[in-house]
Amino acid sequence: MQTPIRGLRSFCVAARSLSFKHAANELYLTPSAVSHQIKQLEEQLGIELFHRQTRSISLTAAGKNFFDAISPLIGALESTINEFSQMQQNVNLTITLPEFFASELLMPKLSEWTSEHPNINLQMDTLKTRKELTRHSDLSIILSSSKPPEGLATELFALEYIPACNKELHSQWRNEHRQALNQLPLILHKARPWAWHQWAEKNGIKDFSPKQIIQIDSMFGVARAAQQGMGIALIPLPISQSWLDEKLIWKLFDQPLTTKDKYYLVQHEASTPNQPLNIFAKWMVSTFQAKS
Repeated sequence: MQTPIRGLRSFCVAARSLSFKHAANELYLTPSAVSHQIKQLEEQLGIELFHRQTRSISLTAAGKNFFDAISPLIGALESTINEFSQMQQNVNLTITLPEFFASELLMPKLSEWTSEHPNINLQMDTLKTRKELTRHSDLSIILSSSKPPEGLATELFALEYIPACNKELHSQWRNEHRQALNQLPLILHKARPWAWHQWAEKNGIKDFSPKQIIQIDSMFGVARAAQQGMGIALIPLPISQSWLDEKLIWKLFDQPLTTKDKYYLVQHEASTPNQPLNIFAKWMVSTFQAKS
């Protein structure tokens, strides 16, 4: 006959409190259920564990010896069960990050993470600009020209911008690419409204007189506009490298615009230790940090 764990636990709680009523309250049972479980245990063991009076109980000599022997084992068992139970409970992490970083870098790699950590739920809030960073989050990916002062910031990689367009425009203008700058719309992110002029100045283009400049409020929109043939766009690298690799867009010039723009991972301060957050942050750094 197998000894029910619940009977052993009821016995230990009752032996400590010397009350079936107190044991029942602690175990969320009725006193009669506790008494019944202990009675079954006594019948299985063939010994009497408690002296039962009308309003009180006390341990018999055999009951005290049994309690001294079994109590440490039940305590260790409960501790192990609690430990594994906590491991199985899902925890939630909230991440804010630019939408282009999410779509081009994080999403293609995320299945690798989720398969290894099925008990960590991720909530991702994508942003077009850093100004939208108003909600609390556990971790943020921030594009900035200087190291963010908040939280624990780790540099991931720097950006440079390259003029690119779709295949059709590239074929049409690759031999007259300087003239294309004054004939085609020039596209950029509105956060860097003077980026085209900076690029032209740094590359010694003195007759730079753009026909039209189009500002878009998302980097994904900038890349998509270039792909669809709207004009020439300043595309950030290395984050847009897959667009070039897949021939969705083509470099029209090899000379980049080098800036101070960098992506940072910011781990916000938590009131209590957060091991899942530390694990995720470490994975992000090992996955996306530029190798020196």
